[in-house]
Amino acid sequence: MNLAVRAEALLARIVLAGLRALPPEAASDLGGFVARVIGPVLPNSQIADANLRVALPDLSAAERRRIVRGVWENLGRTVAEFPHLAALRPDAPKGPGFSVRNAEVLTRLAADGGPAILCSAHIGNWEFLPAAAAGLGAAFASLYRAAANPHVDAIIRALRVRAIGMDVPMFAKGATGARAAMAHLARGGRLGMLVDQKMNDGIEARFFGLPAKTASAAAAFAVRYRCPVICGHVERLAPARLVLVVEEPLPLPSTGNRQADIATLTQQINDVFETWIRAKPESWLWLHRRWPAEVVPVRPRKKPRPASGASHIGMAAKETTSRRADAAQHGKSG
Repeated sequence: MNLAVRAEALLARIVLAGLRALPPEAASDLGGFVARVIGPVLPNSQIADANLRVALPDLSAAERRRIVRGVWENLGRTVAEFPHLAALRPDAPKGPGFSVRNAEVLTRLAADGGPAILCSAHIGNWEFLPAAAAGLGAAFASLYRAAANPHVDAIIRALRVRAIGMDVPMFAKGATGARAAMAHLARGGRLGMLVDQKMNDGIEARFFGLPAKTASAAAAFAVRYRCPVICGHVERLAPARLVLVVEEPLPLPSTGNRQADIATLTQQINDVFETWIRAKPESWLWLHRRWPAEVVPVRPRKKPRPASGASHIGMAAKETTSRRADAAQHGKSG
């Protein structure tokens, strides 16, 4: 097992080194091409199609296929751009670079000081958001989902620190990380969180008009510390050319009923995310089970009838593997 873990980390280093050796635009194009070709045939594409069928029912089958291909392309570009994020410069006249829309929201936040929460989703190149915010003097600590492989996790953390340009706290999700994040906010720190994925022990909110278990930590922290909640996301305008879009702080509920305030703020965050996603559906990671199975059932792909006994055995083995993969994905979706 230890050998497999190290081999996986070595492979990650080789892939990232190869991507780093390419110009940023070429790396982005390569990652987007590979993911766009391979991704649509993977089981997660069935999940994406099911999500789209229910969340955006007016789409045709052809439109859903186009969006799913775009989702994979965006994911591939995000991965391939990762080792180049530190090299992106603000307001480059053309080619790789980035800009910030509504930058004054973050610069004002940095000037005011005190705790704050930046909420985002797996939209566009979400990995660049901390670096862009840090460039405006508003560096955020992160509450993130650690990679299962500790060596790969260390590689990812190192690349994030390199992109941000400074060593900022990173808290792995879980009880220990949540306590550390709360202590960081209590000391007047700023915290960034991705809160768009299903959380089985979250609270129920609406997302695209559907019931969705939603992480409430961001809202709970904000209500406890009475700190602003800002939503922002990174759009990709071209290969390795990005723009951070920052929203005004959300209204902070104050009814005296803590649980009701948390639910209200959590719904506000979901509503902002939904607006972004509807504007550009292919930019969001539809590949995970955001809604419960009874709300969004996943239809298995029809298998062609085998022509012989031998091919029947092969097809049965493949179906078994696919079912196990789907079951494993369902277990990890929260």
